[in-house]
Amino acid sequence: MLETPRRLFTSPGIYWLALLGLCAAYLQGGFNKAVDFPAAIAEMKHFGLAPEAPLAIAVIVLELGASLMILAGFYRWLGALALGGFTLLATLVALRFWEMAPGQERFMAANAFFEHLGLVGGFVLVAWHDLQRGRENRRRE
Repeated sequence: MLETPRRLFTSPGIYWLALLGLCAAYLQGGFNKAVDFPAAIAEMKHFGLAPEAPLAIAVIVLELGASLMILAGFYRWLGALALGGFTLLATLVALRFWEMAPGQERFMAANAFFEHLGLVGGFVLVAWHDLQRGRENRRRE
C-alpha cells in the first residue's frame, strides 16, 4: 500500500521538481534583475548596499548560476550552500523585524524572516544530501 506513494515521491522527476520549487524565487529574481537592471540597482540602494552596480551583477550571477548548478546537478552542494548563505545574509539585511515598532509590519517581517530561515534549511539539506550521496558513491568504487 505504501509502495505507490514511495515510488512516486522518490522518483527523479519529483526530486527535480522539488529543486525547481526551491530555486524558483532565485530564478525569477535573477531574471527580473537582469532584464530591469535599473530596478536591481535601486534595490541595492534601498538596502544601503554599495557599490550598487557590481553588487547587482553579483546577485544576478549568484541567483541564476547557483540555481542552474542545483538543477543540473553540477556541484549541486556548492550551489545550494551559496544560495543558502546568500539567503541568510539577505534576510539579515532586509528583514530586521527586531528593529521595527510593534504592529502589522513587524509581524509580517518576522514571518518572512523565519520563512527565509526555512529556505536556508532546505538548501542545507540539499547540500547534505548531495555530499552524502557522493560519499556513498565513492565507497562503492
